Amino acid sequence: TRAKGISNALFYGASIILIYVLLGFGVTSIFGADALNVLSTDPYFNIFFFLLLSIFAISFLGAFEITLPNSWVNKMDSASDKGGMIGIFFMAFTLSLVSFSCTGPIIGTLLVEAAVNGGVQGPLIGMFGFSLALALPFGLFAAFPGWLNSLPQSGGWLNTVKVVLGFLELALALKFLSNADLVLQAGYLKREVFIAIWIGIFMMLTLYLLGVFKLPHDSPLDKLSVGRALFASVVLIFTIYLIPGLWGAPLKIISGFPPPMFYSESPKGLVTSSASTAIISATPDGEVVGEPEHCPHGLNCFHDYDEGLAYAKKVNKPVMLDFTGWACVNCRKMEEQVWSDPEVRQILAEKMIIISLYVDERTPLAPEDQYETIIVGKKKKVRTVGDQWMVMQTERYHINSQPYYLILDHQENPLVEAANYQDYGSVDIFKDWLSRGLTEYNK
Repeated sequence: TRAKGISNALFYGASIILIYVLLGFGVTSIFGADALNVLSTDPYFNIFFFLLLSIFAISFLGAFEITLPNSWVNKMDSASDKGGMIGIFFMAFTLSLVSFSCTGPIIGTLLVEAAVNGGVQGPLIGMFGFSLALALPFGLFAAFPGWLNSLPQSGGWLNTVKVVLGFLELALALKFLSNADLVLQAGYLKREVFIAIWIGIFMMLTLYLLGVFKLPHDSPLDKLSVGRALFASVVLIFTIYLIPGLWGAPLKIISGFPPPMFYSESPKGLVTSSASTAIISATPDGEVVGEPEHCPHGLNCFHDYDEGLAYAKKVNKPVMLDFTGWACVNCRKMEEQVWSDPEVRQILAEKMIIISLYVDERTPLAPEDQYETIIVGKKKKVRTVGDQWMVMQTERYHINSQPYYLILDHQENPLVEAANYQDYGSVDIFKDWLSRGLTEYNK
C-alpha cells in the first residue's frame, strides 16, 4: 500500500543516517573523545592527514577511484534480498558501500576535521548532517518513485562537481601541511608560499570551469552554461582577492587558514600601514622585553609564564594569559579578526601583559625539568615546553582546548570569567571582556 511504501522509505532513509552516525561514533570510541585533538597538534599526524586528503583530492580529480572490496558489496546486496526491515536496512548498507568512491573522500575529510577539534559531539553531529543530506533524496524517491523521472541524467556535470570538490579538498589539505610546518618551525611553508599555492589551485579551478583544459572522465564541453560561467567568475574573484596577501594584506575572509602574519618572509608586509605597524611595549627606559617578533600585530607577548608574570608585577599591569597553539585555526582567527581591531590592540599593547603559551611547542625541556604526571587518570610524560603548558592548563583550569584566555592579577587569580573563541569571537564582546578585566584589576 502507499502508506506501507512511505513507512518503508522512511525506515530506509533512517537506516542510511544510522549507518553513518555509527561510523562517527566508532571513530570517537576507538580513538577517544579528545585523542585526535591531541594528535592534531602532532606534526607527523598532520603530514599524514595532508597525504590522506591529497589522495582523496587526486581521486576526485579523476586519477583513480577509491572503492571498497566487491565481496563486501556482494554480501550486503545478498542480505538485502531477505525482505522486511532487515532487507531494507541492508539495502541502505549496500548504498553506503557502493557510493563510497564518491562519499569516501567527503566523509574522510569530515571525520578528520570534526575529530581533531575534540569532543564526542563533533564526529556525531558532522556525520548526522552529512547522512541526513544523503538520505533525504533517497528516502523521498523511495517514497515517491514517480519523481525519479524528473531527475537530471548523470554525466559530465556530475564529474565537474567531483573535480571542483577535488580542488577544494587539495586547498584544505594544505592547511594540515602548514600546521606541521608551524609546529616544527621548519620555515618551508611560510604565509607567502601558502597563499601562492592557493592562488595556483584556485586559478587552475577557474581555468577548468572555463573549459580551458579537461580532466579524465570529463564529457566534451560544447558551450559554457550560465551557472558554470558565474561560478567560474566567483572563483576568479576569490583568486584575485588572494593576490594582495603576497604583500602583507590581512585576508580576513580566510583568517585562520594561512600561517599567521608574523610567520612570513616579510612579517610587517612590504608597505607600512596601520595594520602592519608594530606596536611594541617597552620599559620606561626604552628596553624592549618579551618576543614581539613572534606575536601578532607587533604586540609584545611573553612565551614564558614566570617571565611574563614577573614583568607584569614590575610594570603594575594585569596579565592576559593566552593558551594557544601553532596548529590552532581558531587561535589565528581570534588574532587576525579580533586582536587586529585598533581599540583591542591598544588595550593589549598599553594596559595588559600578554603571556602566550603554545601547547604544541616542540622545544624540549632540560632533562632535569622533565617529569611524569597524571592527567584525567592517565600518565602524561612532560618532555617539551608545549607539554608543560598543556598540563598547566588542564590541571589549573580543567580544560585543554584553545584558544583559552584569562585575565589574572599578580596573585594569579582570574579577575573575570575565562574567554574562548566560540563565545568571545567578536570584537565588541572581547573588548567588553578586556574592559571588565581592567576594571576588576583597578579595584
